[in-house]
Amino acid sequence: MIRMKSNQNKQFGIGIVGCGTIANVHAEAIRQLPNAELISVYSRNIDNALRLGQKFNVTASNKWDEFIGDERLDVVTVCTPNGTHLDYGQRIAEAGKHIVVEKPIEVTLERGKQLIEACEQHNVRLAVIFQNRFLPEVIRMKDAIDADKLGKIFLGDAYIKWHRTQAYYDSAQWRGTFALDGGGVLINQAIHTIDLLLWMLGKVETVFGHIGTFTHTGIEGEDAAVATLHFQNGALGVIEASTSVQPAMERRLEIHGEKGTAILSGNSFHLLGSGFSQQENVSPKETSASGASSPLQNFTAEPHRRQYEAILNTISQNQTPPVSGEESLESLAIVLGIYQSAKRDCPINLPTFMKERLG
Repeated sequence: MIRMKSNQNKQFGIGIVGCGTIANVHAEAIRQLPNAELISVYSRNIDNALRLGQKFNVTASNKWDEFIGDERLDVVTVCTPNGTHLDYGQRIAEAGKHIVVEKPIEVTLERGKQLIEACEQHNVRLAVIFQNRFLPEVIRMKDAIDADKLGKIFLGDAYIKWHRTQAYYDSAQWRGTFALDGGGVLINQAIHTIDLLLWMLGKVETVFGHIGTFTHTGIEGEDAAVATLHFQNGALGVIEASTSVQPAMERRLEIHGEKGTAILSGNSFHLLGSGFSQQENVSPKETSASGASSPLQNFTAEPHRRQYEAILNTISQNQTPPVSGEESLESLAIVLGIYQSAKRDCPINLPTFMKERLG
């Protein structure tokens, strides 16, 4: 272990488990927080830990007991492959540290629930990263829907037509596997926009999906998927997702109601309809490179910072953080329901599907 000096004036000490690509975004977000400090990073591969630790001038370790036993740690962020979140999370909860976990919470509902129960048992908070909820234009969209500006909503659609190279999947053995990634484009890339769709429209009653692998080799998961949705409020919806589209398109979310339409295109929000002013209709253009071949091209840490700020605020007040473990199960259930529907070639009732797995 290489130990760096800690700033004792910070309220929260945070550690990161897993030192891959996304860990850099978390580290940068934490560095920008006024009430928190990145204390340490851990990886089984000491070279990876040292690389990240030196970049952010923090303790780096490949020895678990030394890492988790650091009394400066209050919160630990899990940035390991999806199918290992429970394994690390249980050990973190047992050590009495609050947990922030990258999406999805896990690769099955059962394992996600076990992580939630471990946190409840050890009286620690659990938050799952869905940073897109904290984009200003997404919040504007949510506020417009909650204010009933669209009236009765009857359609909600999510389009995630991105591109990932073969080299992306070849870069790590776990990518595109069922055991560690949980599947393909739906659980890895599209789940962010699926979460937004659920946040806007509420829970889903049934899904009917089809998946396929068309342009990538050596992966178990899908690189293209389509699904139809029936929401519990009566609205209908569509999900289209792919990592095979060239050129990559911007993420798009469309919500249609009797009074008008709300559109999120990339990170730009548009409220369309004869009853809306020009000021409401158009928002400033923001670049969204999430669909690019390089996952973090032009990627900023600001949405992560905003979610961390909200998480730490709720921990300080002993409240449930956004997005909680329980809430994160909903988007995971959509993804797994689509997988099950594609396998059975029939619609899946989501409440029944979840009850069978969670009791």
